[in-house]
Amino acid sequence: MFRILLAAAVIIATPAIGFANHATNARDAFKEANDAMMHGMPSLTGDADKDFVMMMIPHHQGAIDMANIELKYGKDETLRAMAQAIVAAQEKEIKEIKDWQARHP
Repeated sequence: MFRILLAAAVIIATPAIGFANHATNARDAFKEANDAMMHGMPSLTGDADKDFVMMMIPHHQGAIDMANIELKYGKDETLRAMAQAIVAAQEKEIKEIKDWQARHP
C-alpha cells in the first residue's frame, strides 16, 4: 500500500520542468518526454563544469519523466520498483546539482 501511495505522490509531484504528458498511451508519453528533455538542453558555455550540470538537469528530468510513464502504464513489478528508485535517485541528484549551481553562479 505504501508503495502505491508513494508512486502516486511521485507522479503528482513531478517538477514543472518535466513534460506536460498530454498523451493517452505509453508510446506518445515517451515521445513527449523525449521531446521535452531534448528541448530542455541548454546552450553550452564552454565551461565544462557548468555545461555538465546544466545538461544533467534535463537529462535527469527525462529519466524521471520516463520512470513516471512506467509507473503510469507499466505492469511489471520489477520495472515499476526500478522506476520508483530512479525517480528518488534522480530527484536527489537534481537537488544536488541545483545546490552546486547556487554555490557557483
